[in-house]
Amino acid sequence: MPGMAECIAACLDCADICLLDARLMSRNSPMHFDTCALCAQICTTCGDICERMAGSHPGQSATMMQECVEACRRCAQSCSAMASMRTAMH
Repeated sequence: MPGMAECIAACLDCADICLLDARLMSRNSPMHFDTCALCAQICTTCGDICERMAGSHPGQSATMMQECVEACRRCAQSCSAMASMRTAMH
């Protein structure tokens, strides 16, 4: 299916940056603010790509793609908020 390789790559990027961000936050690394900003960007991109793909999938696959879109958007929103806390703390 056209675009599926891009969608899978975006999902893998999203998962990797989320894992890295969680690891940095768990040890209170000051670098997690930077990874949060990048995480928000990558998750937004992933959500956009998955949303495009959801329209080309039938039935349960479309539902799963839409769940991915919603998860990516929630993650992007949380990470963006966390990244903006850097300026509030300094």
